[in-house]
Amino acid sequence: MPSNESKPTLTVVGAGLVGSLLSLYLARRGHTVEVLERRPDMRRETLDAGRSINLAISTRGLHALRQVGLEEEALKHAIPMRGRAIHPVQGALAYQPYGKDDSQHINSLSRGWLNRFLMTQAEETGRVRIRFRQRVTHADTAAGTLTVVDEATGETRQVRDTVVFGTDGSGSAVRQEFQTHPDFHVTQETLGHGYKELTIPPGEGGRFQMEKHALHIWPRGTFMLIALPNEDGSFTCTLFLPWEGPVSFASLQTPQALEAFFQEQFPDARALIPNLVEEFFSRPTGHMVTVKCAPWRVGGRTLLLGDAAHAVVPFYGQGMNCGFEDCVVLDSLLESRPDWEEAFAAFEGLRKTNADAIADMAVENFIEMRDSTADPRFLLEKGVEKVLLNAFPGEFVSRYTLVSFSRVPYRLAYQVGTIAGGIVTELAQGLKRPEDVDLDAAARLIRGRLTPFMKEHADGFRAEG
Repeated sequence: MPSNESKPTLTVVGAGLVGSLLSLYLARRGHTVEVLERRPDMRRETLDAGRSINLAISTRGLHALRQVGLEEEALKHAIPMRGRAIHPVQGALAYQPYGKDDSQHINSLSRGWLNRFLMTQAEETGRVRIRFRQRVTHADTAAGTLTVVDEATGETRQVRDTVVFGTDGSGSAVRQEFQTHPDFHVTQETLGHGYKELTIPPGEGGRFQMEKHALHIWPRGTFMLIALPNEDGSFTCTLFLPWEGPVSFASLQTPQALEAFFQEQFPDARALIPNLVEEFFSRPTGHMVTVKCAPWRVGGRTLLLGDAAHAVVPFYGQGMNCGFEDCVVLDSLLESRPDWEEAFAAFEGLRKTNADAIADMAVENFIEMRDSTADPRFLLEKGVEKVLLNAFPGEFVSRYTLVSFSRVPYRLAYQVGTIAGGIVTELAQGLKRPEDVDLDAAARLIRGRLTPFMKEHADGFRAEG
């Protein structure tokens, strides 16, 4: 534990998912934590929409909750999604399992429920105080000093001599203050697509109107619709469209244009969305951004975590999982490092390359989801991949399996995925059916290419943190 005998109050900026969980981890270490949140208390007021309603929590996120005894309760509110259900414009649905069997699945979970739950759990430690409507207007990142405006009263105050954790999202006010340092650099790439959330309500008696245990995708090349199940039998649909162009948010300016678009591209979904026009034109259109920056820390006084350090687009379902893993890794480092500065430096050394890797994979997965999932060749290769996962357990692994169902560092998952993907493509050449894959040839390729890489990086395959 850091050697701060007087244990100053720690300040977490942002009471979102990562900030709330981090404050819980810090409180468990005996620290007093003040959390500053710009928004009102979402447990008492309904906040404007703007963030995605659903999360896909998987192994990394669940592990983080398990460390503080919260996994079991979270899973009571989650719906397992065992694969993708692909909806073509016409014809039968196709199903793509996520893993080798149903035990490997991701989970649909309400963002709002989880955030409220984590805030309450943090407060119940007796060591965490969350203050709402608190806006950070300036941070001296080297001194641990914050200027904070109470938006309820208009009063300005100074928070001094604290250790600051910036968990205030992709538009982080704390990160903005890093830009005064000459060695700091940041890139922010906004995706050329936005998103709009719509609702498929439950059927009679709260029944699900589509397959409950699947993430539904309507891939259409340059755009797509997805749907995730909710506890009440509804589905949250998210429409991803380019901002500009012949098929874009700019082209859907009237109810008539919207209706014609849905009838042409998503006729089965349209039949299940009764309030399409009202929801489309009343709900905000979200932006998606990738943020890469360095450094994430200033001495032992200020540290960025979660989206503030490494925002990613949502197409691998890993933004929250990655942020939660930040908490696990930092907590393990605080166990053994003698001071904050050393722990922060080690944390960035472990996490930066992994954050960059999942950011790149998330953008690549967007292309796969909106386009490749409808391609017969892609479906064949996914079938071959599943055959290999079952025929060579422990020897053959896929990128998706490592990202979603293990805690292997993201950078290694990326590299393994490149090797495994090449093997699958080679074996799928000339095949009509996945089950016809040549397993002898597969064994030679796996043991000649993948096994040596995994042996070389054996230490990395022991989960970090």
